[in-house]
Amino acid sequence: MTPWIAELLGTMVLILLGNGVVANVALSGTKGSASGWIVITAGWAIAVYVAVVCTADSSGAHLNPAVTVGLVAAGKFSAAKMPAYILAQFAGAMIGAALVRLTYAKHYAVSDDGDAKLATFCTGPAIRSLPNNFVSEALGTFVLVFAALSVTGGFIDLKGVETQVNAETVMVGLGSVGALPIALVVFGIGLSLGGTTGYAINPARDLGPRIVHQLLPISGKRDSDWSYAWVPVAGPVAGALIAAWLHGAVTG
Repeated sequence: MTPWIAELLGTMVLILLGNGVVANVALSGTKGSASGWIVITAGWAIAVYVAVVCTADSSGAHLNPAVTVGLVAAGKFSAAKMPAYILAQFAGAMIGAALVRLTYAKHYAVSDDGDAKLATFCTGPAIRSLPNNFVSEALGTFVLVFAALSVTGGFIDLKGVETQVNAETVMVGLGSVGALPIALVVFGIGLSLGGTTGYAINPARDLGPRIVHQLLPISGKRDSDWSYAWVPVAGPVAGALIAAWLHGAVTG
């Protein structure tokens, strides 16, 4: 599997399972309706685990433009490869969101809450304060990227390097064991920091599905809240850059 396809498929799986658990909790008539925040945070953590296990050996399992940007800033990934990775991540996120819509089609039809329908695609603040919301997204992503840079197994420098194994693999020997720490980090971010904005911590995870919400015919849907859309894009990128800088300062 080529790295580009791996990033697309991995991000698709991430959104299918992650937004899928939100749909299960938020929409009417599902088996998991109104089951709460713990179910959502656990579901997202498992989504990360599954997506990383599926793609780590092929692409390094970035699955997140902020992670890719952070790795480039930290000197752990080639900047020349970044555009293709990010395009693949956005494409995968949009496909995953469309598949959630397909899976829960009957439940979208019987749900009356436009806010809940939007939440199955993208995030929104509990209390709308754009500066505070930006800081929340930046902090959550800082934790994610700093942890990723510190994960057991470490990273290899891919600037111009070709290996006999896979020149795109960022996390050495990640596999199913190494994926677990990242999944637990995401679980912890959701439990501890996610209550303010819904913890996008991933520009593709938010903007890609938000575009799908705008484009797809969904009965009773509200607007896609474009005035907020920049926050879960800019906040995670800022947090990733800070994490890359601090990790470099700490490790030398």
